[in-house]
Amino acid sequence: MVTDPRRCPVLTIMVRLLFIFVGAGSENITRSQACTDFQSASLLRGSSLKVQFLLFSSSNPSCGQLLSTREDLQNSSFNTTLGTKVIIHGFRVLGTKPSWTDGLIKALLQAAQANVIAVDWVHGSTAAYYAAVENVMKLALEIASFIRKLLDLGVPEKSIHLIGVSLGAHAGGLVGHFFEGRLGRITGLDPAGPKYTKASREERLDPGDAVFVEAIHTDADNFGIRIPVGHIDYYVNGGRDQPGCPRFISSGYNYLICDHMRSVHFYISALTDPCPMMAFPCSSYKDFLTGHCLDCLDPFPLSCPTIGLLDNGGVHVGKLSTEVKVYLTTAASAPYCVYHSLVEFRLQTRRTSDTNIEIAFLSSNSSFSTSIIIPKQQTVGKGLLPHSAPRCQMKSVTLQYRHKTWRRNKEETPVLGHFCTAPLPVDTSKEIFCLPQLLTLTRNNPLLRGLTVACD
Repeated sequence: MVTDPRRCPVLTIMVRLLFIFVGAGSENITRSQACTDFQSASLLRGSSLKVQFLLFSSSNPSCGQLLSTREDLQNSSFNTTLGTKVIIHGFRVLGTKPSWTDGLIKALLQAAQANVIAVDWVHGSTAAYYAAVENVMKLALEIASFIRKLLDLGVPEKSIHLIGVSLGAHAGGLVGHFFEGRLGRITGLDPAGPKYTKASREERLDPGDAVFVEAIHTDADNFGIRIPVGHIDYYVNGGRDQPGCPRFISSGYNYLICDHMRSVHFYISALTDPCPMMAFPCSSYKDFLTGHCLDCLDPFPLSCPTIGLLDNGGVHVGKLSTEVKVYLTTAASAPYCVYHSLVEFRLQTRRTSDTNIEIAFLSSNSSFSTSIIIPKQQTVGKGLLPHSAPRCQMKSVTLQYRHKTWRRNKEETPVLGHFCTAPLPVDTSKEIFCLPQLLTLTRNNPLLRGLTVACD
């Protein structure tokens, strides 16, 4: 048996090829494992910018490739034939990586074939909030310089989508302003309010910053901006006091930040969950809840805006209206998306006082409820009923008449009428679904009826 490869030319060649193959494989493994994460910053040295651009791809969504130079970009997995999503975080109180970053990156890569680039400016966003605000212009200049490198590679301007959180939304607006609104899209996730509500359009996000600008408002009464800043502005749950967030200061930091950060979690839900996060134009959130805004005909005659990655938010119009306020509700916990149904009760005769009726949809394992008021001397009361399962999965409906005051030993006239419902957006060309029988409601006695609605 030959044991020394030097005495066998064929064996010598095979050994050399094996070393070459193993060496090349090791080099590839080393390259694929060269991942870079976000920096962390001390509260005492959080004013310098130190921006990093980290590329994530569908082949390795948890590995960030650091793009420091043009050569890094050319030698990376960046695909010039795909769209590019650029994530820009906001103020960092503790100088740490945002906890939501990995989830948003993975959701974007699952929802679309795209390059995802996370902008790490933790160093410049830590310490005092107003110091971070002063760094936003510098950050925008660095991002704009990076985008010019992408354009030099042949990337179309319209294929670039900036997704900014809080301060990051206004940084994205400045970047878009530098490119004179030619970038494809900017999504602002609860754009920051302090120092920006009264700022000029040149200093903050506005509809002129991209071909399509949208904003998701969740904390308009605190850290988020109150005013509309995009072509479409989603005021989720009215834009403040999000369900499921703590309402007492004893909850600590989460009490302060929960509403603000819900914008990110709602956006992730829109990318990953099955039901659409569809919204409806309305003059106010109160009018929306009371069933006065049931479609999108004004100003979107052919469609309703939907949070996610659909072109123009899913709106099919030739020219986008600017700063249209739209409303939707969500569940209190993930998955956040819900369906919206109009519910109506039509009295047989007018009554001399307001009539309060509680209405609940029941599925096989859950229930969803709301209440409506029929004003005195009127015959119709209506409202909005959100539910996390499709309407066709609702097995029954309960209706209960509630009197606002307690009356002892007094008989009361029953409430007689019909119950009707329709999914939003309401199609005026179709007849609304109504239970066929006349219903009789007595005070505090729930009435149960079957609800058989066909699936769309």
